[in-house]
Amino acid sequence: MTDLKRTHTCGQLRKSDAGSEVVLSGWVDTRRDHGGVIFIDLRDRYGKSQIVFNPERNHEAHERASNLRSEYVIAVKGKVSERPDGMTNPDMSTGEIEVYVETLELLNTSETTPFEITADTEVSTELRLKYRYLDLRRPVMQKNMMFRHKVCQVARRYFDRNEFVDIETPILTKSTPEGARDYLVPSRINRGQFYALPQSPQLFKQLLMVSGMDRYYQIVKCFRDEDLRAQRQPEFTQLDLEMSFVNEEDIMTIIEGLVVAIFKETVGRELHTPFERTSYRDAMDRYGCDAPDLRFDMTIHEITDIGEKSDFKVFQSVAKSGGQIRGINASGCATFSRKEIDEFTSFVNQFGAKGLAWFKVDDNGLTSQIAKFFSAELQAEIIERFNARPGDLLLFVADKESVVSQSLSQLRLNIAKQRGLMKDDEFHFSWVVDFPLLEYNEEAGRYDSLHHPFTSPHHEDFAILEEKPLDVRARAYDLVLNGIELGGGSIRIHRADIQKRIFSLLNIDEATAQKRFGFLLEALKYGAPPHGGIALGLDRMVTLLLKLDDIREVIAFPKTQKATCLMADAPSEVDGNQLKELGLTLLKPE
Repeated sequence: MTDLKRTHTCGQLRKSDAGSEVVLSGWVDTRRDHGGVIFIDLRDRYGKSQIVFNPERNHEAHERASNLRSEYVIAVKGKVSERPDGMTNPDMSTGEIEVYVETLELLNTSETTPFEITADTEVSTELRLKYRYLDLRRPVMQKNMMFRHKVCQVARRYFDRNEFVDIETPILTKSTPEGARDYLVPSRINRGQFYALPQSPQLFKQLLMVSGMDRYYQIVKCFRDEDLRAQRQPEFTQLDLEMSFVNEEDIMTIIEGLVVAIFKETVGRELHTPFERTSYRDAMDRYGCDAPDLRFDMTIHEITDIGEKSDFKVFQSVAKSGGQIRGINASGCATFSRKEIDEFTSFVNQFGAKGLAWFKVDDNGLTSQIAKFFSAELQAEIIERFNARPGDLLLFVADKESVVSQSLSQLRLNIAKQRGLMKDDEFHFSWVVDFPLLEYNEEAGRYDSLHHPFTSPHHEDFAILEEKPLDVRARAYDLVLNGIELGGGSIRIHRADIQKRIFSLLNIDEATAQKRFGFLLEALKYGAPPHGGIALGLDRMVTLLLKLDDIREVIAFPKTQKATCLMADAPSEVDGNQLKELGLTLLKPE
């Protein structure tokens, strides 16, 4: 054992280091034996260096090198040399040099790995997650982790320049069952009582504004016990902030500056501000969703009034029953076959649509099986409303508003993908503002907050809170990138009397409000300033910046879609004594 101490990383050496004596440490990446001379690419986080074992220079080191295998951990001491003409490797940052080894130290061996570390081969997600520490050894994953680190560093520097204070909020906190389910943690000391892991630092960051901290931020872990989808994890990370004495524009301006800095310093993209603003109502009317992808047109138009005047009974029936008839113009798609259009019909069926009506546009007007039910005047109105031209395909859904919106929103995206209208290298940001404050929960027979119960209504809507609650607009805003919500926020309620009115509308009586949120209501009595904030999904942002499809590619140790960790085998059973200490017993499965 020579106890070699690293002097350089494997990605550091250049032609200017030729002649230097160096010590490198890392993993054996590849090994090649060329006529008795052994070449090894030695790898660490920083890159690779080619090291050479020549029996004529050091016979002992060469003999030992013949036993090295992939992923063995070694340290070598040797002299840097320029590679011969024609032998340089432009694909390696160290491709102009090689190190002739004089001393070799074997630091550890490795069993054969369950998948190749260096190759970009197809490996099942389950296998990658089970051996995540090996998966993270792959250069592509290390690149993702370093990129995420850089995004965080840019954010920290930006917040610091803008006088934000980084403050940690509690992880063990109070359960306030609103929205998604809480993860609960039993208390050993206070038996029969539970903490909850935070779904967000919402109440604490508001209390920090009451505390006079003025500008707070945190890169914070949050937890939600909900059914998982491809882009969701039970634990996730937010770029979280709160500001005092501000309005919506102040917060949006700060966030735009943050996003501009992140894009410029990480991917070298210049973004132009201010980002486009779209009201919630316009987004729903024009795109069918509150997170529209604005990289392409194909907006939705309504023809309920025209359909009612036609002789087409399906349209007449929907219009008279209070439903909607809306459609999109798939420009240039009149060449689509009947089979392709039938596939669109099957596609919208999964969102509740019972069918899909269509017209092709030619020089004489509209053609389809239902064109005969529309007079020449009504056809002309439809063409004008969609600004349609010969060669266009008009597609319609007739149903209740929610079905029409979701069906056309998804159909719009589906067609855009097929036609290549969404370019991967295009980033289109927009703000969606003026959301409704409340929505009616028909199943529960009550109003629910569209965002959360601490969002402030518009001042001019205070007067109609109790009379027309569904018409009240929230001072809320979502940041959308390429049709994906990056984050959302709002101006908060800073007066106790307004907060109590909102709780009353949500059917939360005074006793329940005190039990769940009493500490906030108490704090609002002591000079709470006007304040607001926002949280951006860090995992989601990094995924989009790297043009990846799965957020697990940018999280070091993610969970599966069943919320399990295959590597650590979590969640798992615990010892009966631990349950006894907590005063818990388990019910047997039915």
